[in-house]
Amino acid sequence: MLKIKDLSVNYGYITALSSVSLEVNQGEIVTLIGGNGAGKTTTLMAVSNLAEKAGGSIHFKEINITRMVPDRIVKMGISHVPEGRKIFPALTVYENLIAGSLGNPRLTRRDIEKNLETIYRMFPRLKERTKQSGGSLSGGEQQMLAIARGLMMDPELLMLDEPSLGLAPIVVEEIFELIIKIRKTGKTILLIEQNASVALSIADRGYVIETGNVKIEGSGKDLLNNPEVKKVYLGG
Repeated sequence: MLKIKDLSVNYGYITALSSVSLEVNQGEIVTLIGGNGAGKTTTLMAVSNLAEKAGGSIHFKEINITRMVPDRIVKMGISHVPEGRKIFPALTVYENLIAGSLGNPRLTRRDIEKNLETIYRMFPRLKERTKQSGGSLSGGEQQMLAIARGLMMDPELLMLDEPSLGLAPIVVEEIFELIIKIRKTGKTILLIEQNASVALSIADRGYVIETGNVKIEGSGKDLLNNPEVKKVYLGG
């Protein structure tokens, strides 16, 4: 579904990504793990064309989107849930969700209502708080809202950047259970996560990124058992 080939991104004189190549197949959960500043967020930003590329190509469903404008990339079916949630705090939960549907101009009013029903079944807590402002929600609820808003446009590929950041362990567990549920609905997921052990435990495949390069790749299970990954990222 997504193919990144020899992607390079520079920020001034700093190399953020250097010839990164990776693939995401339909229906997979693929995770990128690595330390702060490794280039994980830049990879997602490059897919959404929010970061200027120095080289390489990105194809989505075999269509070259390397230089495509961000709003057209969204309309093609790629939803990007950024780090830090970025919800609209002054808008209600319902309004935040409706705003998410604007990314797909093909959705009819009936489609939007159907998507909303699906979201409320998957995120019952959001249904309970539908009239509350986004800013009044807890951190975990705001993260749920950010993910749910990303799903409202009915994307084919959902990109999640650090969904567990700053959340209590019990909430992290809930978020990852939701990610598994989302995959079961047929969505493809590209996940960035610093909680490497949990991310790899639910991922079909993973890539380890260090200083802008892919150092190791393999199945989630293989990476969990890789001695180098264990030592550096899993505390073992």
